[in-house]
Amino acid sequence: MHNEPLHFAQVRKTQRANRENFELNWKGYWLDCSLPASSMSSPFKTRRKALNKLISGAKLDAMVITHPANWYYLTGFTGEAGVLILGDGSATLITDGRFTTQVREETVSVRLVQQKGSLMESTGRLLREKAIKRVGFDPAQTSVAQLNLLQKAAGSRTKWIPVPELVGTLRARKEPSELARMRQAAILAGDALTSAIKLLKPGVMENEVAAEIEYQMRKGGASGPAFETIVAFGERSALPHARPTAKRLRKNELVVLDLGAILAHYCSDITRTVYVGRAPGRVKQWYKAVLEAQNAAITAVRAGVTCGDVDTAARQVLAGYKLDRLFTHSTGHGLGLEVHEDPRVARGQKTRLEPGFVVTIEPGVYMAGVGGIRIEDDVAVHAGNTEVLTRIPRDLIEL
Repeated sequence: MHNEPLHFAQVRKTQRANRENFELNWKGYWLDCSLPASSMSSPFKTRRKALNKLISGAKLDAMVITHPANWYYLTGFTGEAGVLILGDGSATLITDGRFTTQVREETVSVRLVQQKGSLMESTGRLLREKAIKRVGFDPAQTSVAQLNLLQKAAGSRTKWIPVPELVGTLRARKEPSELARMRQAAILAGDALTSAIKLLKPGVMENEVAAEIEYQMRKGGASGPAFETIVAFGERSALPHARPTAKRLRKNELVVLDLGAILAHYCSDITRTVYVGRAPGRVKQWYKAVLEAQNAAITAVRAGVTCGDVDTAARQVLAGYKLDRLFTHSTGHGLGLEVHEDPRVARGQKTRLEPGFVVTIEPGVYMAGVGGIRIEDDVAVHAGNTEVLTRIPRDLIEL
């Protein structure tokens, strides 16, 4: 990967070629992504069967699932209120009257129970009626208040067992159909970023660029941004999670664009850094260091490698440039139905990458009062190789 400035026309040409090639290979699946969940029931049943094995292995009678992304993963239900009870080969969704029709339309082989009273009280009563004794829950996703209501309604004969990340373990390993959606989400985010670069002229506001990015993603089919779009000009680019403001772009400033799309329920996450003007030597050197750090981390991503080792690969490169102290966050994170999932690609993390994992690789350096540089891509782990899902060039762009 060379480090010469890249003209915008080259960016657009590469993006167009990637999109044409992708659409040729995945057109059939893209049509399938618009189908309702009921016509794609097999993945949901298979996932429930896999989770039931984990539930049995943990010596539980059932598991209560309170997190929307998890109940979508297991049933296809897209509503925002509900509780899923899974166990003994059956699935029951408890929700209120706003979502009963939605449950019937979106799920297959899932029993629907309309809540009476509060959601947690209804769930607890159902467990008591069924005399379920050992119930698992994820302590990271069920609040203390929710657990108290569940315990009170279920009664003293029901034991509540914390079982962290049972569903997360399954979600981390993406199926081929999930990876296909994530490829599309990555291409859409790249398209939106490419469109946004055209707006980067002195006088434009951060808010304007962020609005254009989100408009382009929705126009391309996204249900929304995967997170609040980050657009940061000048000194504000030294803030890793800067929110867009009314600040106007000036010549000779760094610009960090960090964005992601939710497409067919799956997220993408990409960051590029642009210099408006002719970049000084210091900025070019920093960019070169960050790009080399990202390349080293991407090279380290492979099945069997620990997430901590991937993080170390990026930090060692930056240390060689004496920039490691300016790298203030982890190298990356898991990606899927949510923009932040397991695993964490950070110092000391012992989780080993497995085929099907998708992680972001996003090293950066940040100098207060000057600006920041971050480059981020989404990387899928396969049995014998890795695949970068985000496809636009990573070279320094000078406008």
